[in-house]
Amino acid sequence: MARRYDTNDATDRVTGLREAASAVRRGELVVLPTDTVYGIGADAFAAEAVGDLLEAKGRGRNMPSPVLIGSPNTLHGLVTDFSELAWELVDAFWPGALTLVAKHQPSLQWDLGETRGTVAVRMPLHPVAIELLTEVGPMAVSSANLTGHPAPEDCDAAQQMLGDSVSVYLDGGPTPGNVPSSIVDVTREVPVLLRAGALSAEELRKVVPDLEVAN
Repeated sequence: MARRYDTNDATDRVTGLREAASAVRRGELVVLPTDTVYGIGADAFAAEAVGDLLEAKGRGRNMPSPVLIGSPNTLHGLVTDFSELAWELVDAFWPGALTLVAKHQPSLQWDLGETRGTVAVRMPLHPVAIELLTEVGPMAVSSANLTGHPAPEDCDAAQQMLGDSVSVYLDGGPTPGNVPSSIVDVTREVPVLLRAGALSAEELRKVVPDLEVAN
């Protein structure tokens, strides 16, 4: 039976975050609010839990899960060949609605799906998400919806779709909007905008003037 906690209530927030962290460490799934939409998350290093996440969404391994982190410093242990331009994007837009696709450290023991040696990573601008990520470390997090359905802007919508496949729901109220993060590939010499979302190409070019846009 899934448990749900109101993170706008001080007591419920403490209990909910403790229960969510315990669930993640047990290899279970949690739903959490972010600055874009609600996400369904698992320990990024627990392959079975990540598999459960993809299954709960009805998503194949050809659509690997992004990873959320609680601090830019965490990048040092996750990615390699991270350019100065990539760090400039981090400095300008994190925490926030920017996902960066980077080469991950080849020594990492994780299985996020068919990533081809890369990871899509982001630091969200949401206190509940950051608190949980700080406690448990990197999490595989994808939008908390069934594949093909709208991404949820509140906990009710997430729970209606995912039900008891999730152990703990953290209800932070409606999210600020349903616009997804922008995705930039920083694996190449010149960063490439793969998906325009909350951040436009024009905004990103204030930091990376040569930013290319994928066709």
